[in-house]
Amino acid sequence: MKNPLAPQWLVAPADLNVIDARIWPRTAKRNSHGELTIGDVSVSALMRQYGSPLYVVDQEDFETTLLYIKRAFSDAANKIGTTAKLYYASKSLLTAEVVRWVIDAGLSVDVSTGGELAVALAAGAKGERLGLHGNNKSLVEIGKAIASDVAVIVIDSELEIERIAAVASAAGKTQAVRLRVNSGVHAHTHEHLATAREDQKFGVALSDVEELVGKIRSFSNLRFLGLHSHIGSQIFVVDGFVAAAERLLDVHAQLLKTGDVPELNLGGGFGIAYTEADKPLGIADMATRIMQAVAAKCSALGIAVPKLAFEPGRIISGPAGITLYSVGTIKDVTVSEQGMGATRKYVSVDGGMSDNARPALYQAEYSAMLASRVTSATPALVRVVGKHCESGDIVVRHDFLPSDIAVNDVLAVAATGAYCFSLSSNYNFLTRPAMVAVKGGKSSLLIRAETENDLLSRDAGISQGKA
Repeated sequence: MKNPLAPQWLVAPADLNVIDARIWPRTAKRNSHGELTIGDVSVSALMRQYGSPLYVVDQEDFETTLLYIKRAFSDAANKIGTTAKLYYASKSLLTAEVVRWVIDAGLSVDVSTGGELAVALAAGAKGERLGLHGNNKSLVEIGKAIASDVAVIVIDSELEIERIAAVASAAGKTQAVRLRVNSGVHAHTHEHLATAREDQKFGVALSDVEELVGKIRSFSNLRFLGLHSHIGSQIFVVDGFVAAAERLLDVHAQLLKTGDVPELNLGGGFGIAYTEADKPLGIADMATRIMQAVAAKCSALGIAVPKLAFEPGRIISGPAGITLYSVGTIKDVTVSEQGMGATRKYVSVDGGMSDNARPALYQAEYSAMLASRVTSATPALVRVVGKHCESGDIVVRHDFLPSDIAVNDVLAVAATGAYCFSLSSNYNFLTRPAMVAVKGGKSSLLIRAETENDLLSRDAGISQGKA
């Protein structure tokens, strides 16, 4: 009989040692000792060298996905007589090496703060390969972007029109801009991941677009490229993208009557599989269906198909990443459910919400695996939790792990490449883990692990000898 504490979508696997290729990185496999390897490097070797917890990025997976997505969108765009430009959404995962992988693959990089811009520039990215987002860009951030010759700045409010124009004028430059539009499309995703609903902070109303574009065009040092839309994140179906494109193209057609509108940016938010229940539409199909809808709408409006832009992030970085943990305490908790006692095994690890905030923020689900060995033990319903002083400190909310899970076993959590390192913190003064890339039997450090001395060095009461 199924454990009543398990959600309906969760099914106990016939073999707990099997690696689901839809969820785990493409190079994930078990070696002759039954140990998980990524990029032909064993988890035990990685943890000996870099510590635990540990972020691991399958570089081959990341780079292959970059090229696959670029080709999928380019091919789909060519079929409707246009081109597609891709900006990697750096907020999902950003390091200097990640920027270099993206640039080498021929994509551009989307940044949303001065800090993200600084990393991209320090990694060697040229301004022409960068775009700047953000709903509250400071004058300093705008100035740095313009000085760096960024390809485009996305305007998020009327106030930013004059702000960007003033900085560009002072610099003696003409800055290309897009206008972010709140399309009103309600994407099928978590409430806090939907970014095109009317009552939220991003973008301008569709009804205000013509007036604001007129204002943009009135400044000689601003060059209007087109409209921008982003309907949300972790989206599995194409409907929202199509609806947003159609709404924006209606306005796009009106804007063509008074000036040039060469581009349309439809954002990103393409979802990935975190569990066996997640079934996102394949990205090639997604690209094709979006392009076909754009072409049909343009034909109906009697206008040329504009150049298109997209901003994939999670779909590139998410599946390439895993997090390794060491198992600490284990306890069985009996819960009264449906008039009977049901047991859930709580497995505590040496990280938690400080290295993966998504389960606490969005009730996100993840998949876990015993990575240090194979086993024939029966499946046990588990909840993987961290070591923080919060009952909501959950790493994996629902999954099955072997009933013989033991202290010091290595646990791997899949699809942590996106928004785990990016959202990491020092809550309870835990140090943030290292991040490494693995490829072809070798590992390389992307981000070094923090130490307690790093934390203490920022406390003025200690660093100034007042302790």
